[in-house]
Amino acid sequence: MAFPTPSQLEDILNPLVTQYGMQLEQLKITKAGSKSAVRVAVDGDERPDLDILEEVSKAVSAVFDAAEESGALNFGPGYTLELTTPGLDFPLTLERHWKRNVGRVVTLPQAGSARILHVDEAGVVLLTKKKKNKTVVAREFADVEGAVVEVEFNQVPQDEAQLIGLDRHAYESLIAAAEENK
Repeated sequence: MAFPTPSQLEDILNPLVTQYGMQLEQLKITKAGSKSAVRVAVDGDERPDLDILEEVSKAVSAVFDAAEESGALNFGPGYTLELTTPGLDFPLTLERHWKRNVGRVVTLPQAGSARILHVDEAGVVLLTKKKKNKTVVAREFADVEGAVVEVEFNQVPQDEAQLIGLDRHAYESLIAAAEENK
């Protein structure tokens, strides 16, 4: 059998990680000399801790080993498995990525940064800052796809913290005011 394709591994991994309440976020396979490297990034509604990651890693390894023994997969002379969660450089592309990061600051693909205030099926509500002006804006996911979470060492300023997690309708007057000031 030929070296496994990403789609073959996704077919194996998706049901497995779903059993642990997680989603497969990223899969990278690298042929690395005599050993291959398989990097699997998973995440859940709540960030998995190291114990659950270890448990999932053992399960993935067992499934891969059994598939190799049966001839369903062939990694060549061997493989190294790395199971991780998405890092800070992981772009926010799906609604669930945005929801996990409500309250955090992101670098937007169009330049600039914003704090995520609210996320729902319609998109995201962001607090943008330009110099000393703070503006609340609503964006569809497609308009901000690829934003990346920024590392923030300071506490969220109180005036911003009060805006995080409100009902979508609570932002309407702030969004309207921003539209008028354009």
